[in-house]
Amino acid sequence: MSRLGRLYRAETTFGFVGQARRWFIVSGVALLLCLGSLAIRGFNLSLDFTGGTSITVPNPAGAGVGEVRSVLGLLGGAARIQLIDDGAAVRVQTEAVDLATERDMVRTLVSVTGSEIELTDVESVGPTFGRQIARRALQALGVFLGVVVVFISIRFEWKMAVGAIAALIHDLILTAGAYSLLGFEVTPATVVAVLTILGYSLYDTVVVYDKIRENIAEDQERRTYSALVDRSMNQVLMRSINTSLTSLLPVGSLLFIGSALLGAGTLREFALALFVGIGAGTYSSIFIAAPLLALWKERETEWSRRRYRSERKAARRTVSGPGRARPGPRPGRLSSRGQRATGVRDRKRKR
Repeated sequence: MSRLGRLYRAETTFGFVGQARRWFIVSGVALLLCLGSLAIRGFNLSLDFTGGTSITVPNPAGAGVGEVRSVLGLLGGAARIQLIDDGAAVRVQTEAVDLATERDMVRTLVSVTGSEIELTDVESVGPTFGRQIARRALQALGVFLGVVVVFISIRFEWKMAVGAIAALIHDLILTAGAYSLLGFEVTPATVVAVLTILGYSLYDTVVVYDKIRENIAEDQERRTYSALVDRSMNQVLMRSINTSLTSLLPVGSLLFIGSALLGAGTLREFALALFVGIGAGTYSSIFIAAPLLALWKERETEWSRRRYRSERKAARRTVSGPGRARPGPRPGRLSSRGQRATGVRDRKRKR
């Protein structure tokens, strides 16, 4: 019987809780790497968050970054210059400037790139607008996490809510770290994608918790909480894998085919959050939320007693050994019954 077939029939016996230390170490290393990148490199925030002026012009002359920077001179100041669409256009982002400086920058860019003023795209965003977007994004995140805690506490219990929040924070840090490490631009679309993947991660975690609660209600053998969690995880494992794959395939197409091969750069920032978040959400619901809950619940009195009795039974089975025969009489000696039987046969033989 193949392992894949057993996985589909929920007949596997993987020990998720027993390997919790390994999963926590892997997650800890990944989280430290992401937090270090966030502290050192930070985010590549878009104009919507930082405020300023963005000028995009076609680049038929094929001007390079250095050439554009030297021509702009003092006009650009600490401008960020990018070649987009494989050098087909030039984008210059700088802090907010007055109208006269903006016009001078446009004329300079048009002259160095060989473009026309009519084809120039100018976008100006004030710093107040950027702060407003960031504040509303944090408010939306806070409301979402609060609703999650209330819902899971009512639907299941508050310890499950804490485990779900831990998994969500795990996914948030990994997604933010991916943006920091890769240097992808953080746009308002990124915020939408992050909220989307949090909902996906929560869905996967709730599926696992619901199966755990169902197995606890049907348990007749008084298993330990860890054993019930392992049983539940093996039962829903294939469902989680299939759900993740069916979600990752189209998102991966957007990220790798749409943005990398077809040049749809606007999809890249959105697709990256979805791709990393879905993968991290599946991992955290299986290897973080459920084992963390099991280790916490095992400290409760009832489950601690069950674990103690289970360990005692296992110890007795180890000492006695399954199917071990009882020791018989020592070699060279007869039992009392054998002696009496032998004596009777001897007397009959003498007669």
